[in-house]
Parts: sequence; structure tokens; C-alpha cells
Amino acid sequence: KQWYQRRVRGVLDVGLSRTSAGALVFGVLKGAVDGGLDIPHSNKRFPGYIAETSEYDAAAHRSRIMGAHVSNYLQQLIEEDNDAYKRQFAAYLKEGIMPDMLDGVYAKAHAAIRADPSPAVKKDNPADYKHKSFKKQRMSLAQRKGRVAQKKTANQAQQNLNR
Repeated sequence: KQWYQRRVRGVLDVGLSRTSAGALVFGVLKGAVDGGLDIPHSNKRFPGYIAETSEYDAAAHRSRIMGAHVSNYLQQLIEEDNDAYKRQFAAYLKEGIMPDMLDGVYAKAHAAIRADPSPAVKKDNPADYKHKSFKKQRMSLAQRKGRVAQKKTANQAQQNLNR
């Protein structure tokens, strides 16, 4: 084989994620395999695999990729709890996306990815942007001594009340 005909070989490392049938990690595996990577795998973990007959139904997997399960959930929410539908899928309502339109939306998204798979360019933060810090602010010696003195007076006041 020529160098450009060889596929990149990889191994799926699931880490700590659960490996139950239909798990998201296997969707990632399927995408990587469809994208041309050579990863040893079995169809047994993909959505659409029927364990009783030991057959893989590619149409069921495709319907899952194209969002049929999301469409069914939308339809169920519309029928049972319209308020929950409006709350959970407000962005879909804003865009005018109805449950029967999801297949087309997903197909358009897949076509756009195939046309240009490069990630979108990230916007640069303004010059005065400050990242949020979750670390506790360090206190000076004077602040620490003041805090200790404050706790002592509060503790003494509490003891005086208990007497």
C-alpha cells in the first residue's frame, strides 16, 4: 500500500465511562470509524444491534444518528406536557423547528460538517476580560489577625450569654 492509502490505526480508550450497549462513547467510535480511522470494534455495542437475533440494523442506527429519538421525545412532550416542551426546547421554538423537521436539520448539519470539517474560529476575548477565578482570595497577616480577633470576641460573647 502507498502511504496515502493506509488508514490511521487507533484503539478506543473509554477510560471511566460506562460501556453499556448504546453508550455515547460508541457513537464517537462509529463516527471515527466512518471518518476513516482503523479502530478494532464490533457492532454489538452500537444502537440498532439486536442481541436476540445477533443482527445489526444499520437503519435503526441511522435513525438514531438523524435524531429520530429526539423527535419522538418532542412529540411525546407536546402531547403530555406542553409547558415542559416550551421550557426545554425554547431554542427550537424560537428557530421554528418542529419535531417532523429534525431529520432535515440534522441532515443539513451533517452536510455542513462534511463541506468544512474545520472547527469554528473562536472569538478573542476583549483586552480587559478577566477570567473567573474560583480560588479563595489570599488574606494578609493583618486580615488573618483581625479575623481571629473577631472570632474570639464572638466566642466570648456567646460564652457570656450562656452563663
